[in-house]
Amino acid sequence: MLFDEEECECPPKGLPAYMSTFADLMALLMCLFVLLLSFAEIDAIKFKHLAGSMRMAFGVQRVVEADQIPLGTSIIAQEFSPSRAEPTVINTVTQQSIDQVLKKLQVDSTRLSESAGLDKTDVLRKQLEKLFLQTRKDAIELANALSEQIAKNEVEIETQGREITVRIKEQGSFASGSASLQPGFNQVLYDVRDVLIDKPGNIHVQGHSDDVAISTARFRSNWELSSARAVSVAHALLSGGVLDSQRFIVSGFADNNPLKANIDPVSRAANRRVEIVIRQDITTELQAQLNHLKAKDPKRYHHVDSESFRRFNIRPDEVF
Repeated sequence: MLFDEEECECPPKGLPAYMSTFADLMALLMCLFVLLLSFAEIDAIKFKHLAGSMRMAFGVQRVVEADQIPLGTSIIAQEFSPSRAEPTVINTVTQQSIDQVLKKLQVDSTRLSESAGLDKTDVLRKQLEKLFLQTRKDAIELANALSEQIAKNEVEIETQGREITVRIKEQGSFASGSASLQPGFNQVLYDVRDVLIDKPGNIHVQGHSDDVAISTARFRSNWELSSARAVSVAHALLSGGVLDSQRFIVSGFADNNPLKANIDPVSRAANRRVEIVIRQDITTELQAQLNHLKAKDPKRYHHVDSESFRRFNIRPDEVF
C-alpha cells in the first residue's frame, strides 16, 4: 500500500531539448557528404581494371551485348561467341579469352565486300535509270514540238543514255548539193530552239553525207558540204540569242559515220543528214563513283552502265 501511494516521477512531456541540436547537426553532416561526393571523380580506367580483375578472379562469365559484331557461331546452339565456335548441346554462351582475342576474329571479308558491292551497284543503277528517264522525257517533249515533221518522216528523235539525237534528214531540209535550208524549215529549228532553252546539256550539231564524192565551185568535198550544213543548222538555233553559243559544238563528218551501208539510193539518202545531239552529262559525284567502280570491277561497271548503250526511238504513236 505504501508503494502504491508513492508518487511516480515521470519524464516531462515532449522530446529532450538536445534533439533539436542533434537533428540540425545530422542534416549539416549529410549536406557535407553529399557535397564531397559531388566533387569526387571516379577513375573509369582504374575502375574497369579493378572490375575486370575481380571478374576474372571469380570466374564471372562475360556478357556479349547484342549490339556488338557477331564473333562466331555454334553449329548446334546457333549462338554468337567471341571464341572459336564448338558444337554443343548446352544453350550457354561462354568464352575463355580476354578483349585482345577480338583482334583475331575470323571474318569472311570477301562475302561482305561482295554484298556491299552489290548494294552499291544497285544504288548506282537506280540513279542512272532516273537520269535516263528524265532524258527520255525531254526527248518526248522535243518530239511533241516536231510531231508534224516526224509524221512526214523528215525528222527522227531517239535517246541513248543521257543523249538525245534529233536527226534532220536531207528530204525537206536541204536541196541536193546545197547547204541552204529549204524555205519554211527554219521554223522547225526554231521549235527545237524553244524547247532547248530550259534543257541542260551541250548541243553538238553534226553534218553527215553519203559516199558520193562532190566537187563544185561551192564545195570541194563532202567535208565542206557536211560542215556547211551543220553551220546552217547551228545559225538557225542561235538566232534570237536565246541559246548560249558556248553550249554549241559544230562539226562535219562527211561519209565517215553512216547510218546504213551506202549500197543503194535509199541508204545514201538516209546517210545525208544533220544531227542535233544534246548531251546531258551526269553529276560529278556520280561520275566519280562510276570511274571508281570501272577501275575496281570492270565487269560490274559494264553491267551498271549497259543501260546507256540502249537506244530508244521516239515513235509517232508516242507523240501527242
